[in-house]
Amino acid sequence: MKKHVVLYKKLSPALLARLENEVDVTYIDDPASDGLARLRQALPHAHGLLGASLKLDAALLDLAPRLEAVASVSVGVDNYDIADLSRRGVMLTNTPDVLTETTADTGFALVLAAARRVVELATLVRAGQWTASIGPRHFGTDVHGKTLGIIGMGRIGEALAQRGHFGFNMPVIYHSHSPKPAVDQRFGARHCTLDELLREADFICLTLPLTKETTGLIGAREFELMGKDSIFINISRGKVVDEKALIHALQTGQIRAAGLDVFEREPVQTDSPLLALDNVVATPHIGSATHETREAMARCAVDNLLAALRGERPQNLVNP
Repeated sequence: MKKHVVLYKKLSPALLARLENEVDVTYIDDPASDGLARLRQALPHAHGLLGASLKLDAALLDLAPRLEAVASVSVGVDNYDIADLSRRGVMLTNTPDVLTETTADTGFALVLAAARRVVELATLVRAGQWTASIGPRHFGTDVHGKTLGIIGMGRIGEALAQRGHFGFNMPVIYHSHSPKPAVDQRFGARHCTLDELLREADFICLTLPLTKETTGLIGAREFELMGKDSIFINISRGKVVDEKALIHALQTGQIRAAGLDVFEREPVQTDSPLLALDNVVATPHIGSATHETREAMARCAVDNLLAALRGERPQNLVNP
């Protein structure tokens, strides 16, 4: 008899057919709102779950006594209580690697957009306000040759360093748990303390995961250490940053600008002061949002889940 999977993310026809070839599937559309009741009804029969952006708390997991594996279509796993899943004997998998290059592209797009004031000035043109040659009041700042500071030197951090070093001749400094000799050698990079990075970097980019240790890592003290011409980029998680402190730093000129793909609360509230600031480039968490990458992530999640339900070790097992 086939095992049962509850799917709460839409798959392409090819991937859905592949999944249905091996397991029975119940698809729940929008489980966080209208579909929550149907999700609760389906969980008692579920051997596997596949989806993203749903917080699986203990109350939901208690409804799924047969659960063997959860396949998250994401690299971040902060929506899951990993220790609780492990206690229950439930495997958790994610989708690293396949989104690395795309997310790094997004990060560098924010670097360029914030430095050259692309969104602000494009809006000016669309509004019919370009009536004379652009003068110093609308000048941006160069990217090439400036110091790129990366907080969190994982896969995405390395991909960002590659773009900065080889593409824009940027000196690279980084802060992580430990030095990475291969990174140092390839990019001429330098490992440093967080305070050193904040003082020295022209562009400060967050690429680290959200954990208990990184929650609120960047706050008022850290923004005070940055230079007035610093540009702050966040493509990690919104809660790594104290958003009130960021707003204050931008409003008072403590830092020059910010490029943000993530926020403390998502979707970002429409009355957020961030959205009223010309020196902020805000995007709706699009780090991996390309057709190619999202399909690759879903394919990876399907591979992970089917392997787990066959009794094999999934390639991307978070809680071995």
